[in-house]
Formats: sequence, structure tokens, C-alpha cells
Amino acid sequence: MLERPAAGERALIVQLDFGRADVAEQLEEMRLLTKSAGAFVCAEVNGRRQSPDSATFAGKGKVQEVAAEVAAHEADLVIFNHELSPAQERNLERMLQCRVIDRTSLILDIFAQRAQSSEGKLQVELAQLDHLATRLVRGWTHLERQKGGIGLRGPGETQLETDRRLLGKRVKLLKERLARLERQRGVQRKARGRGEVLNVSLVGYTNSGKSTLFNALTHAGAYAANQLFATLDTTSRKLWLGEAGNIVISDTVGFIRDLPHELVAAFHATLEATAQADLLVHVVDSASPARNDQIAEVEKVLAEIGASQVRQLMVLNKQDLTGLPPTLERDEYDRIVRVRVSAKCGDGLPLLRMALTEIAIEKLHLARALPMAGESVLNPVLDPDSAP
Repeated sequence: MLERPAAGERALIVQLDFGRADVAEQLEEMRLLTKSAGAFVCAEVNGRRQSPDSATFAGKGKVQEVAAEVAAHEADLVIFNHELSPAQERNLERMLQCRVIDRTSLILDIFAQRAQSSEGKLQVELAQLDHLATRLVRGWTHLERQKGGIGLRGPGETQLETDRRLLGKRVKLLKERLARLERQRGVQRKARGRGEVLNVSLVGYTNSGKSTLFNALTHAGAYAANQLFATLDTTSRKLWLGEAGNIVISDTVGFIRDLPHELVAAFHATLEATAQADLLVHVVDSASPARNDQIAEVEKVLAEIGASQVRQLMVLNKQDLTGLPPTLERDEYDRIVRVRVSAKCGDGLPLLRMALTEIAIEKLHLARALPMAGESVLNPVLDPDSAP
């Protein structure tokens, strides 16, 4: 039986090129993810393949190269910047004699470290258990045997089956708790939606500066750091905009390429709040060379959670690193669609406040006009001649 090694802090990253054009950006992102998880990158192994190897993902020769690097750098953790199957992880751990995790497991670990609220912790635990369900056999092959001996003679259920059953019960309990929280959130959203207050959600790629911008606008003091997934728990604050009155602005979890499906499912309640917003402020790291790919990834997740039709205002953040001046851009209908700012330095924030004020006033006028439209807008009366 393979005794699973304990997790360590010296990590070796494995990145294989399957023909994608953004391999360098993927590798840099994995370095940041590893650092965010609290590990030190002691070595990297790269390679090219036409397709993944079914047994070890990387192939026998590349695994031998990884093993040599593990020994040379005394690495105690190997991280594949790819999604591995349970069998591939098990085979790699047996061959490398150290702990092996994939990209999904790394992101789940970071989420587990960052979650602060009770809801966030429940969401992360659910995602981890969903991920663990397919990997329960890893390192536990001795538990596949029937229980036996004094005090262990049972109804013929293996320990592995017992573990799976208990895991299933825990998953069911977590889903029930999250469902109750989701219903509470829904009631709160409906109450806000009946008013004239503009509800704004900050969205964007992880480490784009959403929390820094949130703090600059609201002085909320939310945790902000130069690391991936610094924010997991949604924080909402009121923001006074003069003639437009108050708006509600929320800082949300950042997105990332190949976001694990377990996380999207577990954070459904949080992400659904994004879909219910009146306005999405899409914060972009304008200094990143991969900003166009990051924008595409955010749009992809927004479409997955049903928020692609919500109005967007793009904020090109980190203007101080690009050398470009703060600007405000409008479309052909004279609606503000893009603002360039520096949340860290404060440059361009008056332009952003002006944009939010203009959009909030639009909602205010619409909300006050709807009662006059009354029946024709919310409960249209059918023309008798057109009735079926």
C-alpha cells in the first residue's frame, strides 16, 4: 500500500505545451497560484506533447525527468498546471514518491485558506468534497477489503463504501445549508430590487485590483493583496453619489481561466447575486500582457452563471503602470462604457464616480417612471381582439 506523503512547501511545477499560444502566461499564473497557496517554487519542468498520456499524463520519459528534479531540489510537492485524473495522480505519486496535485486541487486549497465567512467556508467545503468524491480511493486501497475481526464484523460494507456514504451525507447537508442561505439572499435581493438603489457588482479576473478599487470608492477596508484570490467572501457597502443618492456596491470573488466546475457549482449562490445586479463593473488589469485573454475568461464565466446580459462598465485598472492618462469613453449611444483609472493611486476615480452617478440617475428615472407606465409595463392588458 502506498503511504501518501504529507504536503510540503517546496513545490516543483510541471507545465506541458499542447500547442496553445499562451503557455508563458499559463506558467506565470501557476507561479502566482503556488505562491498564493504558501509554497515556494524550487524548480520547473516544461515539455511538449501532442496529447496527454493516459497513465501518467506526462509520459514515462518526462516523469523520469521530474523525478530527477524532485531529488535534486528536494521537492516535497509536485504541481501539474493541468487537470489530472485520479488514476494519473495515483500513478505519479507512486513513481515520484511525493505528493502530486493538479491545478484544480491547488485552487481549492487556496480557496480553503481564504474563506472567512460561514457561507464561504461551506461553499469551499462542498467544492472540496465534490472533488474528493472521485479521488477517495487514492492511497486508501487497504480500505477496499471487507471489515473483519472482533468489533469490525458488519453488514458486509467495506470501509471505502462507508467513507463514500458518509461523504455523501455531508455533501447533502452542505447543499441544504447553502440552499437556505441562497433563499435568504434572494429575499434580500428582491427587497433591494423593489427600490430605486443601483446594485453594482465588481467582477474581473483574479488580482485585477477589484478589492483595491472597492476600498478606494467605499473606504471599506476590505482585505486587498497582490495575490490570486485575495477575496472570496462577498462584501457590500453603500456609496454616496450626491444627486444620485446611495448605490450598493459589492466586491466579489475573482475569476480565473479553467475555473474548476466544483467551485462554480459550490459558489452558485454568490455568483447568482452577480447575475441579479443592475450593473457589472468589469475590472481589468490593463498592465497585464494577457488582459485580452483574461477579459475573455471573465465573459465566459459570466455567460455560464447567466450574467452575460447584465449591463457592463469596463474599468481599465492599473493605469499608473501603463503610462496612459485617465480617460472616460462612450459608445455611439453616448453611454459610458469604459473608464481608465488607477485604484492604487486614485487617478481617474472622479471619472468613475461620474460614470456611476450617471448610470444611477438613469435607474432612478426609470424606477420613478415605471409606476406611471403601471399596468402596461408590469401587467400588460391584452387587447380583446388579440386575445387567443
